[in-house]
Amino acid sequence: MTTFAPLDQPVISSNRSKSTAYFYDSDVGNYAYVAGHPMKPHRIRMAHSLIMNYGLYKHMEIYRAKPASNLEMTQFHTDEYIDFLKRVTPDNMENFQKEQSRFNVGDDCPVFDGLFEFCGISAGGSMEGAARLNREKCQTAINWAGGLHHAKKSEASGFCYVNDIVLGILELLRYKQRVLYIDIDVHHGDGVEEAFYTTDRVMTVSFHKYGEYFPGTGELRDIGVGQGKHYSVNFPLRDGIDDVSYKAIFEPVIKGVMEYYRPEAIVLQCGGDSLSGDRLGCFNLSMRGHANCVSFVQSFNLPVLILGGGGYTMRNVSRTWAYETGLLVGQTMGPELPYNDYYEYYAPDYELDVRTSNMDNANSPEYLSKIKTQVLENLKRTTFAPSVQMAEVPRDPVGLDEEADAALDDLDEDDNKDTRWTERRWDKYKEKDGELSESDDEGEKQRNEVRRQPGAKRRRNMMDYQDPVGLDDDIPSGAVSSKRARSRERNGNAGDDGLSSAHSSPANGNGSGDISTLPSEPGSEGEDNDEGDEDVDMADGPVRSSPANGTSNATVTAAARPQEATPPDSPVPTPAAPPPAVADAVDDEAMDEGDALEDADAQIS
Repeated sequence: MTTFAPLDQPVISSNRSKSTAYFYDSDVGNYAYVAGHPMKPHRIRMAHSLIMNYGLYKHMEIYRAKPASNLEMTQFHTDEYIDFLKRVTPDNMENFQKEQSRFNVGDDCPVFDGLFEFCGISAGGSMEGAARLNREKCQTAINWAGGLHHAKKSEASGFCYVNDIVLGILELLRYKQRVLYIDIDVHHGDGVEEAFYTTDRVMTVSFHKYGEYFPGTGELRDIGVGQGKHYSVNFPLRDGIDDVSYKAIFEPVIKGVMEYYRPEAIVLQCGGDSLSGDRLGCFNLSMRGHANCVSFVQSFNLPVLILGGGGYTMRNVSRTWAYETGLLVGQTMGPELPYNDYYEYYAPDYELDVRTSNMDNANSPEYLSKIKTQVLENLKRTTFAPSVQMAEVPRDPVGLDEEADAALDDLDEDDNKDTRWTERRWDKYKEKDGELSESDDEGEKQRNEVRRQPGAKRRRNMMDYQDPVGLDDDIPSGAVSSKRARSRERNGNAGDDGLSSAHSSPANGNGSGDISTLPSEPGSEGEDNDEGDEDVDMADGPVRSSPANGTSNATVTAAARPQEATPPDSPVPTPAAPPPAVADAVDDEAMDEGDALEDADAQIS
């Protein structure tokens, strides 16, 4: 019997039928990042299959949005960046090495077939959903292919190339005076916050893991600048937050935001990597705890744009998004999954629920209370329901002429003779690379609320922070001991060359994982064997086979290990019998070190 977390779920009236617009493009599941990459668009197709087989399509209007054009994307992104995304392909990427470095396309954000088309599908659904909300054609719009919140104006970041959220908010701002953006992804929504950091027309609220974690931004004191001061809300969290703790902070903060800001529309990013057991996440939310945020936001009866986002354990993400779709249309979904195209992904229990684990909660009540109090205090400093005059922006510049502006500069110089950087001088200054050392302008930056972000000297990659106990979709769901086996392989094979797959399982007999995430010993052979990974996630696409010689990854790994030298006169040694199992092959010390994960594995699986 499935047990749910003790969270009150608001009952949504079924008379909201047909007031929900659902956007889905059947081509979205055909795109795939490079082999071994944790981001898999296939999860959207899996969620759609559950939504259809639960019969939720009967209670909402389903649309296939027109993909966003490059002209629509340049409402936020630069022309050069969008032109690069449109032209680059895996075949010609060698000709764009300079542009790849400039636009941060490579490691976290690789070039893959259909890159620009995938971005168009994601952005098109969000923009069309916002347009329907503006025209009052629906009360709720859903686009699970959206929510790519890391993309910057001229830079890809964190698996995100085009920021569909910013494009959707810009569409909403054509008719709405104030838009509220809420982010429950485990990562900070830095791209959206950065886009609206200086305006009060958009308030961004992000609940995220903060510390040594991608992207390294989202400090409590990051509250916005200029006219947007206090309109950026960040709630930094620690590892292992559970349903009850999350509910205790989410609802008071959002209630306070609604009282002070009075938005006319809401955009909610429902990143699934805040769920328990995510491959990259470090939170401990159940499906019900995650969906509680969606229900609470919809209870305010405002136009809501629901978007996807992160989530790297596909079977957990698809179940949660399907369940949240049911909540949004007021339908109760049974605990047992209906048969669907990807039924075997949900073995061995075939249930809808995503359970929590026994992970420790590093967020003490005192810590959460202190952060919540400070966030609510910052909200009190905002202007109550800031208004904006909705008028056409004139084409000709309006304001001071050059003579009046120069007079103000002279007055500013006379009033601040002993100040190196006055406010007007700072606003006009353009820093050149290497012109000033960090110590020279540190005081001026701090006084002008420009803080040095953690990890600013080194570009952070999202894949640098993989969860060691997170679930993995490259192995069957029934392999309960897979994470213990991986831990024991790492502990017991100290003399190996490090090429053992981080996600291999003894149950399936091959190493179909992301070997690029484990470091290799210097000088070891067979590095970067990603092309040998089997991609079993694309169920209706061709399965990529092993290397050209027909050997599996496990064979390549074994061949790369140093072998004992055989004397010339010695007989050819007979091949040794394969080890019975990983658990029997390791020594007692490795088993002791791996047993620490047994309880967590049982809970997650």
